Amino acid sequence: MFASSLLLLLLKACTYVGCNPTIGDVVVDRYSIPILCPREVKSGDYVRYHYNVTFQDGKTFDSSYERGAASVGQTGQGRLIAGIDKGIMGMCVNEKRKVTVPPHLAYGSLGAGDVVPPDSTLVFDLMLLDMWNKADLVVTETVSSPRDCKRSVKRTDFVRYHFNGTLLDGTPFDSSYNKGQTHDSLVGEGWLIKGMDEGILGMCVGETRNIIIPPFLAYGEKGSGKEIPSQATLVFNVLLADLHNPKDDITVENQVVPEACARKSVAGDYMRYHYNGTFLNGVTFDTSYQRNNTYNTYIGMGYVISGMDKGLQGVCIGERRRVTLPPHMAYGEQGAGKDIPGSAVLVFDIHVIDFHNPKDSVEVHVTHKPEVCNLTSDVDDLIHYHYNCSLLDGTRLFSSSDYDNLQDTVLGADKVIDGLDEGLRGMCVGERRTVIIPPHLGHGEKGATGVPGSAVLHFELELMDLQKGVPEGYLFVWVEDAPLELFQAMDINQNGEVPIEEFGEFIMLQVAEGKGRMKPGVDPEEIIADMFRNQDRNKDGVIVAEELKLKVEEDKERMHEEL
Repeated sequence: MFASSLLLLLLKACTYVGCNPTIGDVVVDRYSIPILCPREVKSGDYVRYHYNVTFQDGKTFDSSYERGAASVGQTGQGRLIAGIDKGIMGMCVNEKRKVTVPPHLAYGSLGAGDVVPPDSTLVFDLMLLDMWNKADLVVTETVSSPRDCKRSVKRTDFVRYHFNGTLLDGTPFDSSYNKGQTHDSLVGEGWLIKGMDEGILGMCVGETRNIIIPPFLAYGEKGSGKEIPSQATLVFNVLLADLHNPKDDITVENQVVPEACARKSVAGDYMRYHYNGTFLNGVTFDTSYQRNNTYNTYIGMGYVISGMDKGLQGVCIGERRRVTLPPHMAYGEQGAGKDIPGSAVLVFDIHVIDFHNPKDSVEVHVTHKPEVCNLTSDVDDLIHYHYNCSLLDGTRLFSSSDYDNLQDTVLGADKVIDGLDEGLRGMCVGERRTVIIPPHLGHGEKGATGVPGSAVLHFELELMDLQKGVPEGYLFVWVEDAPLELFQAMDINQNGEVPIEEFGEFIMLQVAEGKGRMKPGVDPEEIIADMFRNQDRNKDGVIVAEELKLKVEEDKERMHEEL
């Protein structure tokens, strides 16, 4: 009874580091014990260990090191020699111990052939590399996790992850970091070893997890190549970089939609937008802001990756949104260059600057119209106006207030961009309006100084002055019918000749009385001189009745001659 109690006390005392127990007749010297020992060998466990075996005189007769392969066996089932079965109990992975086994717990009185003489005491120098049990499960431990986890790994998902892989004793066998690329795989479809298929379930992007996989859920008896031996427990430190499902569509979130939204984008529109492009782990791969240029493209027509083509439809000018694209709607398995790896989920934070359709016309919105409006601007008119010009996002480009004088132009004379020329027509003096001009009626794809290419322009206009014009090619037009006897009316002193002084006096009188109108924006003296030269056909300094012809008559004669 006393002996039994003493043995029990001894076994209990040997559960702490530094104890060298005697188990029955087996003497154990634990000469190297790891600081951490999460698990000790128990009966029924499988063990993988290296050993050197010597006789008591120190002569070696067997060594797993020399054979280059560790020994594997199950404890407590009679599959190891009795002394080792006892002496290996309680060992930790990476522990080293010497186990002295008496003959009756080794090869006894028979010995072992020519190698081990009868009644030999054997000394085993053991190093435990691995242990597991058939009842073991995959063990996972979360090392770090992201604050926000909107989605976790499920079966049939596709994952990209980095890993460091070691054996249970810490020996590294593989690392995705050394290869410079993630390991990419479907989950639950047999692409991964069973233990990894199980251990990665429930992970979030950005989470780091330790996964311990017993051999029968890893590579089992066959092992894998030279790096993973037979019956090896595997330890993975995994960082999940990416996650999607092959059935995923794009997702749109974090929308900020402006209150005013005249229309939403549709396929065929041309859009200018800024973006930040990141992976699911937040790492940026591209941004338009650093280039200080928007990305410009047609949408819904295959000019961009399909997910972006879809994500840019149905947006408002000024809208911000986050669009997440699964790989099959982005760059797929091939990726794009060095920056975007294969099978990467892409996240775009988008700010829509403007969009238009090639069929768009000028949009005019009258904001103020005077009560009295007798004249409106038209082609050939000379007008003076105030303006503010900006992009649709509010970026100021130009303003007439930047100059000392009002802006002026002759409508239809190709003096301003086509859209502005159109937007200034039909205005009353004092009228104010906003005009939206698509790029094909503005500065086009190339833009202009201070104006980005393909930019939609927003003008605020106010008409300050209007001088009715004359048709192209004319210097003077009659507002009322010309006198029936034009030469007699022009020949003030009735001498049959009209010099330039008399001609000028007549024209100025018609303008003053509102019967005729000169081309605006041109010096009246120049107009009169030019008109006189046209009528003085023999260049003698006077006009006679035979020379005088209205321009309308001249044009008819010219057309008749051409026919």
